[in-house]
Formats: sequence, C-alpha cells, structure tokens
Amino acid sequence: MTRFLLAKAVDVVNLQHFVGAQQLLQLRSFTTSLAAAQDALVLKARQQLEEIRSAGTFKVERQITTPQEASVGVLDVAQPVLNFCANNYLGLSNHPVVVAAARKALDTHGYGLSSVRFICGTQDLHKQLEARISAFHGTEDTILYPSCFDANAGLFEALLGPEDAVISDELNHASIIDGIRLCKAKRYRYKHMDLIDLEHKIMEAEDAGAKVKLIATDGVFSMDGDIAPIGDIVALAHHHDAQVFSDECHATGFVGATGRGTDEACNVPGQVDIINSTLGKALGGGTGGYTTGKADVVALLRQRARPYLFSNSLAPSAVAASIAVFDLLSSSSALRDKLQENADYFRRQMAAAGFSIRPGRHPIVPIMLGDAALANKMASAMLQRGVYVVGFSYPVVPKGTARIRVQLSAAHEREHLDKAIAAFKDVGKQLGVIE
Repeated sequence: MTRFLLAKAVDVVNLQHFVGAQQLLQLRSFTTSLAAAQDALVLKARQQLEEIRSAGTFKVERQITTPQEASVGVLDVAQPVLNFCANNYLGLSNHPVVVAAARKALDTHGYGLSSVRFICGTQDLHKQLEARISAFHGTEDTILYPSCFDANAGLFEALLGPEDAVISDELNHASIIDGIRLCKAKRYRYKHMDLIDLEHKIMEAEDAGAKVKLIATDGVFSMDGDIAPIGDIVALAHHHDAQVFSDECHATGFVGATGRGTDEACNVPGQVDIINSTLGKALGGGTGGYTTGKADVVALLRQRARPYLFSNSLAPSAVAASIAVFDLLSSSSALRDKLQENADYFRRQMAAAGFSIRPGRHPIVPIMLGDAALANKMASAMLQRGVYVVGFSYPVVPKGTARIRVQLSAAHEREHLDKAIAAFKDVGKQLGVIE
C-alpha cells in the first residue's frame, strides 16, 4: 500500500483486489484516525467560535452593494447608510479620474500578469509607479508588493540577521509584529511612544553588540490615531547610530502639510531610512503596498524578499489607478485640507458631548468604551440610525480597551458629520455612555 493511496483515502471497498487483508485493516484504521482528527479539529473550531460569540465579539462581514463612498448600500439594511468606518480618507476610492485610469489600463495592459516580477511580471506601469512613489517621498527607489502586509512580512527577514537588532513599539501593527517574527535578529520591545524606554532598549542592543539597530514604529497607530514622535525617534537614532523604519499606512496622502506622512508632520522629511505604506487606504483604496528608501536596500529586497519573489505582480489596473492618485495629490492639497477640517470638527463636537476620545487631530477618532459587548451593541444601534461604524475589541485592541473607531473622510460633508454626531449622542445616552 503506497502513501499516495493512503493520503487519498480511496474507498476501501474498491481497494480489496489490490491489497491483502492486513493492509486493508491498516487502511481502515488510517481512515478512521483521519476522520477522528478532522472531527477533533472541527470540534475545536466550534468551541472557539462559541467563546467568541459568548464574549459578544463575533465579527460580522456586512455586504456592501455600492462603490465605496460617504454613503453606501448595505445588503441587509433597507436604506443607504453613512460610512464612518472606511480607510477612504481622501474620498478617492470611487474618484472618476482614478476609475478611468484603471479602466484604460484594462484595455492597454490587460487584467493580470500571471507571473511574479522577475519572470515576466514587470510592465512599464510598475516602474512608472515605483518612480512616482520615490519622487513623492523623496527617496531613491521603491519596490511594490501585493499589500503592505506583504511589504512588512518581507522586510525584516531580508535585511536583518542574528547579528542585528530590531527595536519595536509595543503597539505596532500585527503585520510588523509578524514580519519581525520571521527574522533572526535580536528583538526588543519598547513601551508605546516612550522615548526613555526606547533609548534604554537601543542601549541594550548596543551592549549586546548589534551591528544594525533598526527602530520599527507605525507612523500612525491604526487603533488609536496616535502619531509617533518621528522627529524625536530620528534624533535618538542619529545619536545611537541606529536606523528608523516607519509604517505609513494611516498617514500617506494626508498627514503632513502636503500629505507626505509623519516625517513631514514632524519636520524631519527625508530622514526616515525605510518607509512602508499602502495603496489600499487613502491612495485609492484598492490594493498594493510598497517599501521606499535607499536604492541598495530596495535592490536587496528585490533579490531576497519572499512575498515579492513568490507573489503575482500587482494588477495593471491597480497600478495605473495609483499613478493617477499620485498625480492628484501632487496637483492640490484640497482633499487633505478638507479631511483635516472634518476631523477637527468631529473631534470637537464629540468631546463636547461627553464622549471619551483619544486626543489628537488624526481622522481616526476612537470612541473609548472599554467593554466589548457594549461596543458591538452601540455599533448595531448606530447602524439602525443610518450610520455604519464597527466595534473593536480584543485581540484587535488590548483587553479592556474596546471602542468604536470612527474614520473621517474628505468625502464627508458637514451634514454627514452632524447626522453621525446626533446619532452618537442619541445612542450614547440610551446605553449610558454619556449623560
């Protein structure tokens, strides 16, 4: 009896003329064990699902029936609802210029490439977009990935070895954490945006003889809207001969005077060594991510970054649409300015109503509730009032910090903001969140 036949678990009755009695018994035993193992896995999954439901944190994937805009259709809701939970910060996800660029690329460059970049998956559009991103950030070169999760997954393993160290903020995004886990460098974690603890960890890495010391931080922390003190981090890095990596997914396009990100906002443009970001949030909301920085670093990633080497090239339509986005950003800051006005107004009104919100100016506005079930209950009540928001709880955020994360957009008009604020006040009073 071959392992192939066992693995395929072919019907034992049809195998009787191929095998002896002893082998048939072994096969029956194997298939019985396999079924038991599968049942055990299903049972474990059911138990964990029940725990999630009991905790009130079961995630529902609602079906959107329209393009991503300020107002969207939801399959199980009678009327369109205001969308306050999208990463569509600049309102570009359905912008006519962006859509037209994507449609044109379908005609000129096709739907997909069926290949990775180094085989036959590099079109002129990919190189144009990489050059456009480099010019936007003021860097030497850029490498595209299917997503920023892939960019983070590919970075640390390719660049760092056991003789190096990575020093990471404790609240960094899961993709950064997973990327760091893949590398063999010594790992240090510093308290959230705590510069004193960061310096202690850098000094520990120095004492351990680390050759490369890479500080890793989100530029903007996605659950809190906190903007990392990149200026101070860069100063510390220079003092200790370290390098800085920043994930700019919730910053590129709208943080900083011209939307260049947290290095611009913190007055250290061009001084962050490695920047990762996404094309899937403010920059059109489609798909794709990138790493941008020194030419030699990017060149090494092209040779060694596994998500780049083993993933299909970014689709031509997404690439062309992203080029159009960077053209829009370079021509005007009007969308960025409107977004900031919306964020400032919403924050003021919600704070005045008595809600507990994290301070700052970012368009991520966490409504802090603490209790996971309360967060979900509040989100459901808001949907009934025509406002689509989502409750966040552990493991997405630390235990005891459940919240509703509101995200503002340049697509929101003042009447949209006022309707959402009124709904929050109504629901907040009914659930005892505010008086």
